[in-house]
Amino acid sequence: MEENFLYTLTYSASSKGWPSFYSYYPEIIKGMNQFMYSFKGGNLYEHNTNEVRNNFYGEQGISKLTSIFNDVPTENKKFKTISLEGDDAWTGTFITDQQTTGFINYSEFEKKEGDWFSYIRNEGSVPANADQYPLRSLTGIGVSDSIQVGLVDTEITFIPPTIVDSMLSIGDAFYFGVQVLGVIQPSLAGIVTSVVLSNDGTSKVIINTFVPGAGPIPSDNEYFLYIKNSIAESQGVMGHFCEFTLTNDNTSATELFVVKSQAFKSFP
Repeated sequence: MEENFLYTLTYSASSKGWPSFYSYYPEIIKGMNQFMYSFKGGNLYEHNTNEVRNNFYGEQGISKLTSIFNDVPTENKKFKTISLEGDDAWTGTFITDQQTTGFINYSEFEKKEGDWFSYIRNEGSVPANADQYPLRSLTGIGVSDSIQVGLVDTEITFIPPTIVDSMLSIGDAFYFGVQVLGVIQPSLAGIVTSVVLSNDGTSKVIINTFVPGAGPIPSDNEYFLYIKNSIAESQGVMGHFCEFTLTNDNTSATELFVVKSQAFKSFP
């Protein structure tokens, strides 16, 4: 086994369990006169004397905590927020039985009423994978009336009775329908850069087609739909449970007491 995959496991007499893994792996470890010593690379180290936390044998590590939210396990839920009772913000990743792309960066936390609070972002892929369509806000618009193709931007015009949804925003992914074996499948056209609504009801959607995965629009009259920008919308993650992993690279003493999430039942 490679050394990078070895850990030191600690036992707590008070809790009668094994509460922590440490990233350091000594050659010899021994307690003596109320101090702990270890050997590494032929050198002798005294533990609990370095003011820089998570620094072992000259290598800097991070704190990492993994746990799970599993209230009412038979119900499908939407996990929207995370709240930390502690003295520092942490970076988090969130995995459910249906989604694996939830995240929060430590800089996205705000301190409110003594807690560190943030919305869970969802880093859905663009183009969306087939298994993502049932989980994301895929909204149809209608058939276009004309398309003007540029080098980077393309202008798509819709004339009444086709009306562009007012929820369409800059940054949303724009798709057109392609028939595959008799079934219409979304194909990425580009990312929305502008939406222009005229008084006569005419709508123009300008998209940037110079994005990875975007394909050419076949004709002037295609059926279009869109998916909201999942990060901007803070859609959270959906599932029966949510496994979260928090990491912190602070080199000073940091305390974390409680991790909470706002979740509500999802109604399909």
